[in-house]
Amino acid sequence: MSKIDDTLHLAAAGLRAQSSRMRIIAENLANAQSTGRTADEDPYRRQVPVFEAELDRVTGLEVVRMTDVKADQSDFRLEYQPGHPAADGEGYVKYPNVSTLVELMDMREANRTYEANLNMVESSRQMMQRTLDLLRR
Repeated sequence: MSKIDDTLHLAAAGLRAQSSRMRIIAENLANAQSTGRTADEDPYRRQVPVFEAELDRVTGLEVVRMTDVKADQSDFRLEYQPGHPAADGEGYVKYPNVSTLVELMDMREANRTYEANLNMVESSRQMMQRTLDLLRR
């Protein structure tokens, strides 16, 4: 494989990883206000992607890959809402351990990383096109 092919392969792995990350962040945001149906039921628990570098057998390069999704074990938020069906005996409702602000910052970072990988693909494509143009002369 050529160096440009390697670059495309690395960028594609980055695009896949960030796309998966954005999917998980979107799921967290969608469930940020969900509660259990009863006081005994836990609400949605924030999900966190786990990434690892792994050796690609084709290129011999290390690429990033999402290997797992783990539940964030931090405490749930408690809000006093005595009339809520999921309120406990003291009137508190458990809400997901999702911080909308944190998720939006993570989404912005994932989006920027995705765009950087997309720019690598575009630059590689332009280099290949320029090389072909030069060879045609």
